[in-house]
Amino acid sequence: MNLLKTLLTISGMTMLSRITGLIRELLVARTFGASGFTDAFFVAFRIPNLLRRLFAEGAFSQAFVPILAEYVNRKGESDARELIDKVASALFWVLLLVTLAGVVGAPVVVFFVATGFRTEPAVLSGAVVMTRIMFPYILFMSLVSLAGGILNTWREFRVPAFTPVLLNLSLIVATLFVAPRMDVPIYALALAVFVGGLLQLAFQIPMLLKLGVLPRIHFSIVAVWRHEGVRRVIRQMLPATFAVSVAQISLLINTNIASHLASGSVSWLSYADRLMEFPNALLGVALGTILLPGLSRANARHDMQEYSSLLDWGLRLCFLLALPAGVLLITLSAPFTATLFHYGHFNVQDVAMTAHAVIAYGIGLAGMIVVRILAPGFYARQDIKTPVRIALLVLVATQAMNLLFVPWFAHAGLALSIGFGGCINAALLFAGLRWRRIYLPHAGWRFFFLRLGGALFLLAGVALWMASRFDWTGMHTQPFMRVCALATIMVVCGVVYFGALLLMGFRLRDFKQLSR
Repeated sequence: MNLLKTLLTISGMTMLSRITGLIRELLVARTFGASGFTDAFFVAFRIPNLLRRLFAEGAFSQAFVPILAEYVNRKGESDARELIDKVASALFWVLLLVTLAGVVGAPVVVFFVATGFRTEPAVLSGAVVMTRIMFPYILFMSLVSLAGGILNTWREFRVPAFTPVLLNLSLIVATLFVAPRMDVPIYALALAVFVGGLLQLAFQIPMLLKLGVLPRIHFSIVAVWRHEGVRRVIRQMLPATFAVSVAQISLLINTNIASHLASGSVSWLSYADRLMEFPNALLGVALGTILLPGLSRANARHDMQEYSSLLDWGLRLCFLLALPAGVLLITLSAPFTATLFHYGHFNVQDVAMTAHAVIAYGIGLAGMIVVRILAPGFYARQDIKTPVRIALLVLVATQAMNLLFVPWFAHAGLALSIGFGGCINAALLFAGLRWRRIYLPHAGWRFFFLRLGGALFLLAGVALWMASRFDWTGMHTQPFMRVCALATIMVVCGVVYFGALLLMGFRLRDFKQLSR
């Protein structure tokens, strides 16, 4: 399997998801702006979304996929299908209880997540209502994650990569057609999240049926919990829940802190997070999706040369693309924010405040993406303890940085802490892999960074110079011209950066990687 071709396929699907996501955010910003009620929606959505990342995309995937790959490679597909059925059953019943508890306990959950809402009863009440509507999203998305892990193990990457588009389409339809017909328009977004989660789950089913791996839910709970594979997944999942979700836990704490800052702070961070997540998903999520099954197979075969080769390929490609993405977020923060969000109720101050958070995220972008590549290096070997220890250190460091940065930079300081925390996490994961000799880097890294640094310096200069030629907020009445200006800058920056890489000796064939 050509990993670069697979990466391009997944990144293409992910790009479609992120483009529709940006359209969704643009429409939400234009329709609702940055207010107390949009803060309430983002807080309410963040609660099930955090649980999704904790239990679904984070801990569950990292625990389940290596064990499933081991079953497929060592025990055969019959035992693997039995594992799938039992794990799916355990996941369904546990998350059903969590969902019911979340719906009932929504007032308590919202109170602790956003204590600053206590002074705004209407906003607090709206957050509680929307939390109740959206809480089943965690059940739907955990099952979607299970299906995605199965499909990725069977090397079917396209369907899971496309699935998030459905949530974005649901939110777009709700913003355009449902919200204007509701007494409380913002509630349309909460309903759209519920429907979007259900659609994503339904979309996975045909491919699971085609491959003959559609999970069957068992009602004999005792038999499910006695299955050896289920117990192994749970043992791996419990510590991984914390280890792979440090950024999300920090984000939840930051949401609480932001709720005490100026009105709109939660929304500014959420819009900036959307911009940061665009390259993060295209690179980090896509690379992590590809690497985990491949690393798990290599580990099951005890092929450590292949193991190191996969990590080396992932890191080189990451730095080649993540570092320029971070440079562009920093140098073009205002153009990106104004072009995408400066419409309707989203005013000039919102542009400036969101741009500050975008710059902060851009500083730590590469570190956050590298974590998604290095963490699978441990999880594929079913080593949970090391990332847990690192995660504890990073969480403490991130909150310590909040004490330093927030008084100086307000909401942008929260984003800066998240970014630096990701860099610390990446550095410690790398040190752990090297110290255990799990990852042995190939030769040529110093020359690689020397050439890359020259191209990045040139990219930053061109981006800053071109961005300074335009009044981005002043072009509010000329949105088409503003889009064309940003598109022109992006094209020129792309030509300059990749042209410089070409002149410095980089070739596409150097980044092709075949996985056995």
